Amino acid sequence: MKHWITICACSALLLQACGQNTEGTKTETPKEERKVPQLPEIKHTFKLTDYLSENKDLDKDVEDLFKTLDDTAIVAQLIMPAVGRLGNTPTSIKALINKRVIGGVLMLNGTKTEFTSWINEFNELNTANGNPGFLYSADAEPSLFNRKISGSSTVKKANEITSLAELNQCADTIAATLKAIGINYNFAPVVDLAKNGTVGYRGFAKVEANNIPWSNAFIARMQEQGIIATAKHFPGHGLVSGDTHKSLQAIDGELKEIPTYPALIEKGVLSIMIGHLAVVNNPKYNTNGLPATCSKVIVTDLLRKELGFKGLVVTDAMNMGGVTTVKGNSVKAIEAGVDILLMPLDCMKSHGEILAKYRTDAAFKASVDAAAKRVLRMKLCAGAIK
Repeated sequence: MKHWITICACSALLLQACGQNTEGTKTETPKEERKVPQLPEIKHTFKLTDYLSENKDLDKDVEDLFKTLDDTAIVAQLIMPAVGRLGNTPTSIKALINKRVIGGVLMLNGTKTEFTSWINEFNELNTANGNPGFLYSADAEPSLFNRKISGSSTVKKANEITSLAELNQCADTIAATLKAIGINYNFAPVVDLAKNGTVGYRGFAKVEANNIPWSNAFIARMQEQGIIATAKHFPGHGLVSGDTHKSLQAIDGELKEIPTYPALIEKGVLSIMIGHLAVVNNPKYNTNGLPATCSKVIVTDLLRKELGFKGLVVTDAMNMGGVTTVKGNSVKAIEAGVDILLMPLDCMKSHGEILAKYRTDAAFKASVDAAAKRVLRMKLCAGAIK
């Protein structure tokens, strides 16, 4: 009898187990749902001109906002992929937003209608996830504007502009288009000298004496209309012969294009893009085989400390040949002092590598926190967070 009871009990357990497997109802410890954070109420309205000013209200709002972010969201502020042709699909960007690993998006090669629609969708997802609003950028240089944003009003290429009046009209057309789409960050103007075939036609240095005053005029026109302007490609792409899209290029000896930047910084340019340019045969600024994007000597020592730049430092695209061969380039760029990684090859991988070091290295954590606060400050001043 006992034997029969034992057989029945075992059979019952076996049937129960088979039932669990068949129905897929195996008991698991329920995962705790993430509580969507409540971002602090922003009680003040800021303008781009507030970014570089002494402003206690802005300082406080940045700190209050920063305190609501966990480390995942803090690191996310430093990562900006692209959407559009040659970039990610809108679906993949939405997945990254849901994973909370990015802080902005470059609108790369698309139509005005597409970009506007995508930005609206991304904003809704950010709200649902409790993410701070995004910086939305574009390569809206006069020479690339109509190619990057199809359907936009035609403007002259930078090297075809013949007067300040034409330049101002061009800048106004670009700014109006960006604002209508929802783009608040322009990776323009190119301030490199005109000799390089890849970038030379894209700036105002056809007449070298026009380069600084016309670049400043373009920057002022953008920023007066609420669009962050960007001087690029530091420390100077105009006098190298090659193309950093394909491979690392080297500035040999003196940094002859650095004199362009002090006047732009003094007038208040809010962003500077670092090029994938090595420096050789220069004892003070040698990058030891690394691109400037990964060199603390260039980003922190020269740009931040010597030239006194306090705005956002963004890399050129991190999928370019001039930087992809550098192992751990995302971490190295942040260590160098940049604030935003543009178009990493793999956003999840870059975020994971930065986050891992953030959690184990106090000095690196301090660098990331400072960069994230600069990004949040710019978002507040650009109206991306309200």
